Amino acid sequence: MSDRSRFEAALGFPLDDFQRRALDALDAGRSVLVAAPTGSGKTVVAEWAVSRALAQGEKAFYTTPLKALSNQKFADLRRIHGPDRVGLLTGDTSINGDAPVVVMTTEVLRNMIYSASPALDGLRFVVLDEVHYLQDRYRGAVWEEVIVHLAPTVELVCLSATVSNAEEFADWIATVRGATTPVIEERRPVALHHRYLVGERGVDGLQLLPTFVGDGDELRPNPEAARLDRRPGRGTARGAPGRVRSRLRPPDRVETVELLNDQTLLPAIVFVFSRAGCEQAVALGRAAGVRLTTRDERHQIRRIAESHLRDLAEEDLAVLGADAWLDGLEAGLAAHHAGLVPPMKEAVEEAFATGLVKVVYATETLALGINMPARSVVIEKLTKFTGERHEFLTPGEYTQLTGRAGRRGIDDVGYALVCWSPFVTFDQVAGLASRRSDALTSSFRPTYNMTVNLVRRYSAEGAHHLLNLSFAQYRADRDVVSLERQLARSREQLARHRDRARSDDGDVEEYRRRVGELEEARRGRGQASQVASALERLRPGDVLWVPSRGGRVAVLAHDRRRGGRPRFLVVTAGRGLVRLGADDFRVPPRPIGRIELPEPYAPRNPNFRREAAVRLRRADVREDDPSDARAVLARLEAAVADHPLASDPAREARVRASLSGERLEREIARLERRAQGRSDSLALQFDRVLGLLESWGYVDGWTLTPPGEALARLYTETDLLLAEALREGLLDGLDPAETAAVVSCFTYTRRGSDDEIPTGPLRWPTRRVTDRSRRLEALWRTLAAAEDDAGLPETRPPDPGFTPYVHEWVTGESLADVLEDEELAGGDFVRHVKQCIDLLRQVADVAPETATREAARAAADACFRGVVAAASVAS
Repeated sequence: MSDRSRFEAALGFPLDDFQRRALDALDAGRSVLVAAPTGSGKTVVAEWAVSRALAQGEKAFYTTPLKALSNQKFADLRRIHGPDRVGLLTGDTSINGDAPVVVMTTEVLRNMIYSASPALDGLRFVVLDEVHYLQDRYRGAVWEEVIVHLAPTVELVCLSATVSNAEEFADWIATVRGATTPVIEERRPVALHHRYLVGERGVDGLQLLPTFVGDGDELRPNPEAARLDRRPGRGTARGAPGRVRSRLRPPDRVETVELLNDQTLLPAIVFVFSRAGCEQAVALGRAAGVRLTTRDERHQIRRIAESHLRDLAEEDLAVLGADAWLDGLEAGLAAHHAGLVPPMKEAVEEAFATGLVKVVYATETLALGINMPARSVVIEKLTKFTGERHEFLTPGEYTQLTGRAGRRGIDDVGYALVCWSPFVTFDQVAGLASRRSDALTSSFRPTYNMTVNLVRRYSAEGAHHLLNLSFAQYRADRDVVSLERQLARSREQLARHRDRARSDDGDVEEYRRRVGELEEARRGRGQASQVASALERLRPGDVLWVPSRGGRVAVLAHDRRRGGRPRFLVVTAGRGLVRLGADDFRVPPRPIGRIELPEPYAPRNPNFRREAAVRLRRADVREDDPSDARAVLARLEAAVADHPLASDPAREARVRASLSGERLEREIARLERRAQGRSDSLALQFDRVLGLLESWGYVDGWTLTPPGEALARLYTETDLLLAEALREGLLDGLDPAETAAVVSCFTYTRRGSDDEIPTGPLRWPTRRVTDRSRRLEALWRTLAAAEDDAGLPETRPPDPGFTPYVHEWVTGESLADVLEDEELAGGDFVRHVKQCIDLLRQVADVAPETATREAARAAADACFRGVVAAASVAS
């Protein structure tokens, strides 16, 4: 029996056609891109690559975007292949890293490539799970770096959610790496039925309506749901005048669980998009007495929970609210979000996957990769808060969330329920549910670390070539080809229009200009630019003649509140305050006199206006002749009539051709700007980054300086800021706890603070941490100014908000003492400490001073205890 036959036999189920095609491609020595719905069995392809590598005595790396997903894959592969053959590397955790199969986050592999790690020797396959993460705004470039820089002998297994341009993505991989087979499966393994869940005021219970009616390809939005949704008052906003209150209401959370239970739609995942909302939902269920489990199930749940929490101290469990959490869990209700410590999240995942917990209230992070299928998925709202604003779900996000509905081999049908909301129409719900996916885009841009690593490993020509291999440039180049075709057509059309507009009798553009001036004057806005210029020259106290305002007025002040257009405030002879602008004048206004304005200047004061009006009426001014406008019109009419083109029989056709040519010139200029921006953007940004690094002493020509060598080994969003802080000695002379506190400024970001410069923490741990943090902020301001001058994106500012927490943790304080102010959730604390550990270990490798390296190493070791250590143990 062949290796392939043994592999398929061990699966216990027949392969789908798309799985078979993907395995065939790997057997033919080709890389493969598998784009298929969630739960369709993409990982079978990855598992075959791993099995092939082991059978041939070679290596396979399995990369994921999340540490939690890496832990899960590590556990799965270790069960299949044994603990000696599978390792795990996630930055803060290293288990059996020399094994032939290693699961890791994608950044770890990128770092290996840049450091030319010997672990890459003998590497045959790399699995890039959730490769559509490539479009992530902050981390997506890492996936492109891996694909471009991996040795050509390595074959890729790229696993993606369904995207509309999978073929284009596979074509790019083939361009970069050679033969690549796209395997695209759009059919779900379990059919999905869409439902609309509605409550009605004053009525108990909920209505569960089909979102679509019809059969097969003839599905259409349910007219009954649409009619119900369009009753008078739909979408009422509080306090909105003239709006009838809606009869509909959002479904109550307890009612929703009861309906799901009554209609055998459990287990279910309810996406809430708010941590607090997830916790409140569980609390509401318990307060209402909801219990979805049997006695035996509750015993099993408790055993699962205890096995995951066994390494946590009793006092840690108390501060984490473990009793209330376990009470909900035993009732079959649980929350799942980033604020939970990993052992609690993992217990929820296991209890749900085994069918013991029936309802999980989750934020959208659960939709990414974690293996938690359900019979039903409920989406409370189709909008979510991104940290900056509320945004509507994209079709791709909706598909990712609802992909959890329907358990393969258990359910014949999965259900996706969307709850009624006053802010989203049924038409929007149906429109979102009918679209399947978005196009995969690139977030690639040269970073400081990437740039110095390119300088270190390649020639200037080679570095630019690698930039040109990115998916971002590939898409840009394809756009440029399309833009160039549009430009060619537009230029041909422009040449034809210019020929048609040309006349021996006169210049058609000059004729059009005269006609335009005449038409503007007839509309009452003649000589617009001259009017605006004249308004700019007016000064407080100038007297104007404005017939539409009763004659004379006096200028009080300029007022630019409307889009920057010149406007000004005047007082009339009748004491009225009026704002005037260019639209109030046919011809450029000119002062007909001046008055001295009363003092103190207070135009809103009745006494001021009364005195100004008296002075205006008494002013010795020359009255303007209103016939000036008529004289201007007469002169413009004569200029048009005297033009040679006025008597040309083909005049109108020439004018139309000239107008079309002018529009085409604007279109051509726009297309040229777009084409230039597409073709030059990456190379230009790389050269700008390189120029800044050279001016700051990290690069000398095409050679790295010692600080540049250190920067090449710093993998963090704030890489250059950290490198500069090390050069400036901002981490020198600190004890381990202070070192951890200052390093946390580079890793920590307060939730929802992307566009704000962080303020100080709730309390500063020591004076030295305060001083270094403030010096670090000053250093960041200098860097941000240099980036602004260079036209580069601004580095995220350092955030000292985590300094007291990590300082206390390193000094040995208990979790209860560290989190006593309740400003930070347990899961957030663990995640931030683990990020700090990762960066402390990097500092320990590159800091110039021996004492600083030792302090960083000691700090990382001191961080790794209690709940942090328990969260890093892969089960």
